[in-house]
Amino acid sequence: MLDLTDRPISILVLHGPNLNLLGQREPGIYGSLTLAEIDRSLEQEGEKLQAKISHLQSNYEGALVDAIHQAVGKHQGILINAGAYTHTSVALRDAIAGVNLPTVEVHLSNIYQREEFRHHSYIAPVAIGQISGFGAQSYLLGLQALVHYIRK
Repeated sequence: MLDLTDRPISILVLHGPNLNLLGQREPGIYGSLTLAEIDRSLEQEGEKLQAKISHLQSNYEGALVDAIHQAVGKHQGILINAGAYTHTSVALRDAIAGVNLPTVEVHLSNIYQREEFRHHSYIAPVAIGQISGFGAQSYLLGLQALVHYIRK
């Protein structure tokens, strides 16, 4: 097994549909930070954790699937907020299972306190963990957990 205890690691951060609207879209649910601000905070946290952060936002399911496939050999883990695809995409679930990279699922809102259809995640069964309900902090907590998992 590859020893990553002291070496920088690379994490792919994926943001799903409508997350490009953060800061203006339903701030009472999703907060007032923009996606660019969240990405900056992840990069800063990544520096502290000796982890290089690459990020991609797409409203297109296929682009997210392609990014997951391309992560093999390039990244050691995936942090994903699949947005609405969390509840609908078998394709994302299968891509994550197929690449076998440690993946943490994150959500800004607590999906279990929202509409019933949001309570099911296709991604959770193939992720090492899920963090939801802490706003932008969910991303940072997810990154910390993922890096800790990879380094162990």
